[in-house]
Amino acid sequence: MATGFQEWPRPVQAIVYVGLAFLLIGAGYYLPFSPIQQTRAELQDKQAQEKPLQQEVQSLRVYKQRRAELQSEMDALQKQLATLQTIVPEEKETDQFIIMIQGAAASSGVSVRRLQAKPVVSKQYYFELPFEVQADGPYYSVLDFFSRLGRLSRIINVGDLKLSGIGNSTSGAGSFRLTAGTSVTGTFTVTTFFTKTADQPPAATNAAAGAPAKR
Repeated sequence: MATGFQEWPRPVQAIVYVGLAFLLIGAGYYLPFSPIQQTRAELQDKQAQEKPLQQEVQSLRVYKQRRAELQSEMDALQKQLATLQTIVPEEKETDQFIIMIQGAAASSGVSVRRLQAKPVVSKQYYFELPFEVQADGPYYSVLDFFSRLGRLSRIINVGDLKLSGIGNSTSGAGSFRLTAGTSVTGTFTVTTFFTKTADQPPAATNAAAGAPAKR
């Protein structure tokens, strides 16, 4: 005699329930139009879209790091450029340079009798601006004057140095009233530099420090 499902033993009913559950789950996984299959297809599609995005993000991280490095390099170059523009300016800035020379001389106790600009010399990447200087003072003051020239903010070269004692001077020191302790007099060329094209040759100038210029 047939019996109803409810009359089956409980272990058998449990096995049947478990079997049905697996059957439903399997059908959900493998039937083409089941919600699980649709969700799985959407997930795979999103994963496929995510992969190139992750690669792009990774490449952008490299660029971000490189951008920080480039910004640091640009900042360092800007500081270097500012320093170079101080020691080798674009313009001649003749007045400021003369003030530098006179200031160094005054601080050292040296008298500048003549400071005459000479023609600008054109080089490949810069221009030379030379000045012929006549000065006198105590020996160690003159040494300190040259030392101060080497510490100025602009690049300066000193050449054509011709120094002599006051008693042996042939540079016209007798035309000036010498300060106490003066033992050395002479002439030399002080050259500074700039980078912008000169509009015209510098005019010759005479500068005096504490005494009238030689006539």
